[in-house]
Amino acid sequence: MTGTPRSLRSSGSGTRRVRRTVLGALAGVAALLATGVTAAPASAAPDPGTVAPSAQERALDFWTPQRMRAATPLDVLSVDRSDVRAADIRKGKATVVAPSTPASDVGPLAIPHGGGPWTGGGAVTKTAGRVFFTFQGRTASCSGNAVTSANKSTVITAGHCVKMEGAWHTNWVFVPGYHDGQRPYGTWTASKILSTPQWTASEDINYDIGAAVVAPLDGKKLTDVVGGQGLAFNTGYSKAMYAFGFPAAAPYDGEKFIYCSGTTYRDFLLSSDHGLTCNMTGGSSGGPWFTQFNEATGTGLQSSVNSFKYNFLPNAMYGPYFGADAQNLYQSAQSS
Repeated sequence: MTGTPRSLRSSGSGTRRVRRTVLGALAGVAALLATGVTAAPASAAPDPGTVAPSAQERALDFWTPQRMRAATPLDVLSVDRSDVRAADIRKGKATVVAPSTPASDVGPLAIPHGGGPWTGGGAVTKTAGRVFFTFQGRTASCSGNAVTSANKSTVITAGHCVKMEGAWHTNWVFVPGYHDGQRPYGTWTASKILSTPQWTASEDINYDIGAAVVAPLDGKKLTDVVGGQGLAFNTGYSKAMYAFGFPAAAPYDGEKFIYCSGTTYRDFLLSSDHGLTCNMTGGSSGGPWFTQFNEATGTGLQSSVNSFKYNFLPNAMYGPYFGADAQNLYQSAQSS
């Protein structure tokens, strides 16, 4: 879909007018006041944001526990509904990448679930984590997830969690297994951040998918430490899915691992996204959605990410369809 942004609202700072030449809409999951998206050429290559080793070292020093606790969700972008038109997601052959996580024994939880703490344990408590970065001079947070990859270093998140308002985020780090201020598996700095060509060029909400390649930590690669979830591309709509994240906007505070579950539906309003009943808020952006999720092991196939909400549907979350361009992004990341 195409939408022309009209204003940007910052948490606690009121509303201010902004002007942008880019068509499209950000998906700040705190809420979209009225949303839209753009169909951009699918042939363009993702534009990676390469992070110098010196910048990686600065990011590691920058993210103290105090800064992590003070990080806030991204701003909320509003668009003119009259500028919106439907997009046609480019699809391909159904493809599945198997998880690379050890099995574990946990008890089953209820499905469907509209949002609450994940108490089941399992592999997802290690592969999923918080994402921290600097955006427009302030500290901000999202969510992300480690996936099976050739480089054992790939994290999937939302597009607006790596690039927004035309600029790549800085001081980008991933903290798998984050909880209550704890970093049990360390802080992993990005050596490269990428997004789909449509998000990179015009912030098209249908393609709000990002990826990061993280540098080794203490001589070890990410998925050798925390494991990696599987992925599924081009597998259709109306699926039983589980969504996870670290919402940091009220009533949440970013310190707890939250999940929603249920049968998804195709967005019947302005995007080609999956929809799911879910009350997660800002900060959960980029958190993984899984099909074929096994509560007993905490493993599944990542098929989307938390992307946006409509302000008039506060209990519905939307996540982009993982089609051919999402698959190309994954291939670019894992081969980096």
